[in-house]
Amino acid sequence: APASSLGSVRLPQAVLADGKTLPAGTYQVRLTADRPAVPVGQSPDGAQWVEFLRNGRVAGRELATVVPAAEIAQIAESQRPQPNEALVVVLKGGDYVRVWMNRSGTHYILNMPPGR
Repeated sequence: APASSLGSVRLPQAVLADGKTLPAGTYQVRLTADRPAVPVGQSPDGAQWVEFLRNGRVAGRELATVVPAAEIAQIAESQRPQPNEALVVVLKGGDYVRVWMNRSGTHYILNMPPGR
């Protein structure tokens, strides 16, 4: 499957994406066809790699938790993005930056630690 765009996000601070620093700024985010190896008993659709692009080039990638619309109410106690929107929230006194994208009802959630 080809990579598909999830939209653009603005990171308010540098974060670590797959162990590499992504500077603060605006990125295009796209879903890749890449899925991680899944432990036995877990859904193969529960995680997927996304890429962060800047000026048309991949600047970094991170693993997103994939949550179908039918299950989002079980994990989302707080605000969540509307369909085809993104929400970027700094959590727990700056311990994490959450990038949460909703594409046509499927939610992609990334929790990334601050970068250096």
